[in-house]
Amino acid sequence: MALSTTVKVHPVVLFQIVDAYERRNADAHRVIGTLLGTVDKGIVEVTNCFCVPHKEYEDQVEAELNYAMDLFDLNRKVNIQEAIVGWWATGNEVTSHSSVIHEYYARECSNPIHLTLDTTLQGNHMGIRAYVNVPIGVPGGKSGCMFTPVNVEITCYEPEIVGVQLCQKTMTLGKKTVEPMLDLAQVAEASQKLTGLLDTVLAYVEDVLAGRTLPDNAVGRALLDMVNSVPKMTPEEFENMFNSNIKDLLMVITLSQLVKTQLQLNEKLTLLTTL
Repeated sequence: MALSTTVKVHPVVLFQIVDAYERRNADAHRVIGTLLGTVDKGIVEVTNCFCVPHKEYEDQVEAELNYAMDLFDLNRKVNIQEAIVGWWATGNEVTSHSSVIHEYYARECSNPIHLTLDTTLQGNHMGIRAYVNVPIGVPGGKSGCMFTPVNVEITCYEPEIVGVQLCQKTMTLGKKTVEPMLDLAQVAEASQKLTGLLDTVLAYVEDVLAGRTLPDNAVGRALLDMVNSVPKMTPEEFENMFNSNIKDLLMVITLSQLVKTQLQLNEKLTLLTTL
């Protein structure tokens, strides 16, 4: 696998790793597991994972490989697109046992990646790193291997973004659980955030024009691309489009409420007929 490989990790993978770490045995210093996903043109997308029970000693490591294969076979019955792409471990470094574990995954897939997640929160953040195993040595001499870092990114599907935003609210509201908002409330909240971002951009542009802030060519090009990407329309055209979409949304909400009410009435009528 080329060193230009990019590893894209979904939030659900990080949540599963943290959950496995919190549920570990009292004598376990770290947790390992299998990474599942897809590989396409040098991009490894990790969409799922599971924990593999193991024990580490000074000179050896023991892992329940039969359990790992059984769990992978069960997952294939649900998600046939997901294949083994590597393995993960908690901690902020590659240990002496990592090469042994990596050899097993090298037999299960081609060029597996190794992902580490620092659950010890060194530096006050949960560091995430990805590695590929690169052979080293000289012709005719001793050969070995080395874990080389590659680029790693966090990516999200749209439903995952909603879940992550709800999780972030538990940090600011001081509540352990947060109820999902209605569609209209989400539109209102998104509009408020967009208004705040636009105010920030306008303040930056005004400061640059007034000479209070030094201009940045990269920021200017990004703002120009953003402005050109917005469809050109008059305020009246935008208002008509917005009102039309709001009407469609209200109609969907009303229909869903009517269906829910009808189901409740059917349940009550069923109970009355059985009395």
